[in-house]
Amino acid sequence: MDHHEQYLRELKMLFWENSINPDEYQLEKLANFAALVSQKNSKVNLISRRDIQKIIENHVFISSYISEFIPPRVTKFLDIGTGGGFPGIPLAITRPTLRGVLADSTTKKIEAVQEFISKLKLNNVVAENSRVESDEFKQKYAGSFDLVVSRATVPLLILFRYALPLIKEKAYIAAAKGGDLIEEFKNAELKYKAFIKKSTIFELSYKPSNARNEKGKKLILIEITK
Repeated sequence: MDHHEQYLRELKMLFWENSINPDEYQLEKLANFAALVSQKNSKVNLISRRDIQKIIENHVFISSYISEFIPPRVTKFLDIGTGGGFPGIPLAITRPTLRGVLADSTTKKIEAVQEFISKLKLNNVVAENSRVESDEFKQKYAGSFDLVVSRATVPLLILFRYALPLIKEKAYIAAAKGGDLIEEFKNAELKYKAFIKKSTIFELSYKPSNARNEKGKKLILIEITK
């Protein structure tokens, strides 16, 4: 069985086990994306090489799973520190009405992501080789986004600082990571309490291998008003 078929089978099992029903077209694109990342990873370090065997569960599925917690009314997202396109590309595939910008300061990674976007024929996302805190990026995208997502990149305190110039009057920050999110949130809240309307921490548990969230995967969703 080739990698694509293996990836497709793993995706179907994980989605089915967790009562999520993407269409066949989306599953095919997610499997294609996994194959592209796996192939490119031998040249550009997009994900940990020892993690390549778990690319579906640890990267593609969990990035798709995040979309289950994203409010339905958001329209445009920014993925800060996208790396190999996570969670931005799976989010764009599973939520095709969303438009997005995938940003990373590492040129080789963004070139890979631009290639993936092109090969997957995704017309709802673009990749930017830029630091989101730069004046140039802020001028280009000031007040553009109603969702900022990030996967295990920077502390929440810094994520707030990056996000505020770039979001609309009402927006969400969604950060997926392990560790002590409560402590991170307290640190961010000390400085940015005036902007925080509501916050929720979701346990990213899923069947069959993380039913009690033994892996400690969490998503914090913060509603912001400027």
